Amino acid sequence: MLSEEDLNDKVGYQLPGGEYLLEPYKNWLTNDAVGAPNESTDLAHPMFCYYGALASMGLSLEEFFAVFDASSDDGVMFGEAEIDIRRPLNPGSTYTVAGQVTGAIRKNSRKLGVFDLVDFELVLHDGDELVGVSRNSFIFPRELNNDYE
Repeated sequence: MLSEEDLNDKVGYQLPGGEYLLEPYKNWLTNDAVGAPNESTDLAHPMFCYYGALASMGLSLEEFFAVFDASSDDGVMFGEAEIDIRRPLNPGSTYTVAGQVTGAIRKNSRKLGVFDLVDFELVLHDGDELVGVSRNSFIFPRELNNDYE
């Protein structure tokens, strides 16, 4: 398990980032799957702010977990997600994705025991223009607190 000092040192960790091509057929399939209208080919479903950001953060989820001395076998859980769309995304466009860890804190709860809560933010740009922000968190279980069982 990471020490609290090592955990705190991860705040500011820069994700490699990358580029995301928003394929028109993926937009069509997403709209179809969620029952959204498929009449316009100019606007992408808002969830592509999330999908594109995670897909192009430059690390797989397993690699991201390893930064925090964990793996999916440890029972890492998704925490929260928030998307902030500054302007609509467009099918056929390529977006640049960059990001960083914005928070890391160790907590203790009755049900989970000791866990780390890690927040990170991914930004999507079209050239110099910021088009969206995806904020997410993961919960890294560390050790079960048996005092409450």
